[in-house]
Amino acid sequence: MPEDESTLHLTDPRAMRALAHPTRLRLLGELRVRGPQSVGMLSEIVNEAVGSVSYHLGKLAEHGFVREAPEHARDRRERWWRAAHTRTSWEPVEVLDDPERKLASDLLRRAALQRYVQKFQAYLDAEATLDPAWVRGTASSDHFLHLTPDELVELRGDLEELAARWQARSDPDRPDARTVTLIYQAFRGPQ
Repeated sequence: MPEDESTLHLTDPRAMRALAHPTRLRLLGELRVRGPQSVGMLSEIVNEAVGSVSYHLGKLAEHGFVREAPEHARDRRERWWRAAHTRTSWEPVEVLDDPERKLASDLLRRAALQRYVQKFQAYLDAEATLDPAWVRGTASSDHFLHLTPDELVELRGDLEELAARWQARSDPDRPDARTVTLIYQAFRGPQ
């Protein structure tokens, strides 16, 4: 699938394993959603000790997921970080013939799935407190389709195109705009 410069395409199993840590996934996500943050700010957001956050940010930086943002620091002791890319991707088909990469890809996909579940559970916990205008647009569904492999690839392209169109329309500076999470999965079910 074509990607732009704001996407990091993973092929290194070490980077996949590094990102598969739940705290690192959360830190990277927070930097992507909130923009540059200091270690102290991130510590409060993810409810982790400053030393732990610094360690995990170092691991993310080692693999190119984040980079320092020193222009935001008030002094030399304060460390700020930013996400290096807006998206991370990898192709499961590329790892099928390499057991180490397959294992790392599976670990990362399972960690991402757990993060998705946590985010949706947090939404469900908060739903009753939201303005009904936001709840009206919430969607959860599943569809069972009968497709060929080529049609599944076409569906994937359509979903990515749809997500990209809405991403382009996204503007966090609009007065009524809030972060909305879009998660989709398309896969052949077990027989």
